[in-house]
Amino acid sequence: MMLKLRPKNKRRINRKRLPAAGMKRLSQHTSLFAHLKLAVKRLSPSWQACIPLTVVIVLAWGYAAVAQDAAPASQDKVAEELQNLKVGIDTLWVCIAAFLVFFMNAGFCMLETGFCRQKNAVNVLSKNLIVFALSTVAFWAIGFGLMFGDGNPFVGTTGWFLAGADNSPATADAYKGVFGALNWAGVPLLAKFLFQLVFAGTAATIVSGAVAERIKFVDFLIFSVLLVGIAYPITGHWIWGGGWLAKAGFWDFAGSTVVHSVGGWAALMGAAFLGPRIGKYQNGSSVAMPGHNMSIATLGCLILWLGWFGFNPGSTMAVNPSIAHIAVTTNLAGSMGGIAATIVAWLYLGKPDLSMIINGILAGLVAITAPCAFVSVPWSAVIGLIAGIIVVFSVTFFDKIKIDDPVGATSVHLVCGIFGTLCVGLFAEGPGGALNLYEDGLGPARGLLLGGGFSQLWAQFIGVITVGGITVLLSTIFWLALKATLGIRVTPEEEFEGLDIGEHGMEAYSGFLKETDVTGFADSSTTNMGKRTGDVSSNPY
Repeated sequence: MMLKLRPKNKRRINRKRLPAAGMKRLSQHTSLFAHLKLAVKRLSPSWQACIPLTVVIVLAWGYAAVAQDAAPASQDKVAEELQNLKVGIDTLWVCIAAFLVFFMNAGFCMLETGFCRQKNAVNVLSKNLIVFALSTVAFWAIGFGLMFGDGNPFVGTTGWFLAGADNSPATADAYKGVFGALNWAGVPLLAKFLFQLVFAGTAATIVSGAVAERIKFVDFLIFSVLLVGIAYPITGHWIWGGGWLAKAGFWDFAGSTVVHSVGGWAALMGAAFLGPRIGKYQNGSSVAMPGHNMSIATLGCLILWLGWFGFNPGSTMAVNPSIAHIAVTTNLAGSMGGIAATIVAWLYLGKPDLSMIINGILAGLVAITAPCAFVSVPWSAVIGLIAGIIVVFSVTFFDKIKIDDPVGATSVHLVCGIFGTLCVGLFAEGPGGALNLYEDGLGPARGLLLGGGFSQLWAQFIGVITVGGITVLLSTIFWLALKATLGIRVTPEEEFEGLDIGEHGMEAYSGFLKETDVTGFADSSTTNMGKRTGDVSSNPY
């Protein structure tokens, strides 16, 4: 008798004992496995070899994810990471604002060139281009130290070439360094320097337009270095460097006095010492010398308008909700200034003069620069409105007293800068007011017209007078020294011919008719002064 032995390693499935559902699942699994096995066999040997490697990688990755539990972050670590993030965001904002203010150099280039005659276009462009390069070196070497370095109430005495101790972005009591006046800004030192540098360059550029079409190129360059390296940082130290005016309660948020009035005073003295352009005043009356390209002048105005959104909101030097408020007050004041100047010029001069519209917009922007963070939105509209009216009469006033300013820089930057500074004492909301714009100690007292009394207005008035006095004194010394040594004005022949040829030996619009008479318009009866071989004469009209 023979016995059938079952293999020990095989499980025999008694299909009769399995329920119907189990039989169905078994059939599905067998079918799925068969299909999978068939799919693998169809792959090339290379792909088949990748399957075990893939399985190993997936298993190892899953094991690592499970085995390595992350250690819980401590509160100190989280706080440190948040602080680093804040510093990074603030630094980015300050740099972007600085880039916008830097781009204002292009606006000044276009505006001043358009307002001047074509025979001086290269000269105006050259001045605006090189002045920022000179300002960078002068401010880096001595200006920043004089303005923000620790010293006394009148001038900084440390920080030349950005040297000295500094642990920025530490703030307040945690800051240890030689630039204590900027310990409120929680950004690196180089971000602080970059932002303040573009402001210094703006002050020097203001002078360019007022002295255009008759100043020697070299004298302007030397004066710009002296202004940015010495005069501008000294008065800036009084206000933004923790000097005596800051301690006296004077406030200028973004620079109506620190930047615009200082540049305006220097421009006024330069225009006065240079004298008017040849032919500007004849028989007791003013002769119009219109700009040659109002298109690029308008473009310059729009670029400056854009740059002001870095100028004013950027002065927070941090990302905070007040940026929106400052941007709106800035924009509204500029808009109202343009509207007011248009209406006043239309009524006063008989036509809606485009140059007055441009200067009206800039007047409103200059005026709101000091109080932009301290006043309500409706009051910013009032400030811009008044500035737009003032600038029209200011331009005609300087013309009557024979101060020849081809672009109106003294009216826009000096007169409206003074007005804007005084507006802090007139319209400031005050700390903890209805709008709660700023806390006590972070802004001016309540303005006179809002029931705050004369205290803030008096502090603003003292600042205007003292800054104006020292700027006029230093500018006078600089201009007289240059006049006595190098002479500050080009020869009459060079002025007739145009500074492009006399100073630079080139033309902005090669091949076009040169303007050579005293009015700035070509006349077929005049000599061919300034005409070169190959020039094409044409009717200027």
